[in-house]
Amino acid sequence: MVTFGVGRRRRMVTAVVGGLAAVMLVGGGTGLVVGALLAVGIHRWSARERSPLDRRAAREEELLTRQLPLSAELLAACLGSAALPSEAVSAVGRSVGAPMGPRLVAIGAELALGAPPELCWSRLGEQHPTLAPLARCLERSSLGGVPVADPLIGLAQGQRAAAARAAHARVRRAAVIATAPLGLCFLPAFVLIGVVPVVIGLASRFAQSM
Repeated sequence: MVTFGVGRRRRMVTAVVGGLAAVMLVGGGTGLVVGALLAVGIHRWSARERSPLDRRAAREEELLTRQLPLSAELLAACLGSAALPSEAVSAVGRSVGAPMGPRLVAIGAELALGAPPELCWSRLGEQHPTLAPLARCLERSSLGGVPVADPLIGLAQGQRAAAARAAHARVRRAAVIATAPLGLCFLPAFVLIGVVPVVIGLASRFAQSM
C-alpha cells in the first residue's frame, strides 16, 4: 500500500509539473488548455507504465514477431527439401538469433528425442501468442502429414503485410499527435480573427434592423 501511494503521488507530481511547464511556456488561455491536456496525458501514460519484467516480455514478443517471417521461410525451405523435422528446426534455430533461435533449437532437440511434434508446437504457441500461427501451421502438418511449405510461405507474407500496415498506422498516429498541440495554439487566433468578426457583424446588422 505504501509503495502504491508513493507511486501515485509521484505520478501526480510529474503530471502537475509538466502541465505547469506547458502553461508557462505557451502562456494565456491556450497555455492553460495545453497544460491541462499535457498533465492528463502524462498522468495516464505513467499509470500504464509497466514493470521491468513486463517490458522485457513485451520486447521479447516484439522481437519474435519480427523474426517470424524469416523463420517461417527458412522452415519452409528446409522442410521442403525432405529434411527430417528435427534437423530442419534445429538448423533454422541455429541460423536465426535470439529469442527465436534458442526456442527452435530446443524444439528440434525434443523432436530428435522422440517427443510428439503436436505437443511441442502447441506448447510453443501457448507460451508465446506471437508464435501461435506458426505453431498451428506446423501442428496441423504433423497431425495430417500435409505439405507445410506453402502455408509457411503464406504465413510469412501475411506477417510482413501486417507489419507494413502497423508501421503506416504508427506514422499516421505520430503525425496526428505532433500536429495536435500546434492546432491548439492556433485555435484562439482562428476564433478571434475568423469567428468573432462574423459574430459581431451579424449582431450589428441584427441591432440595426431592430
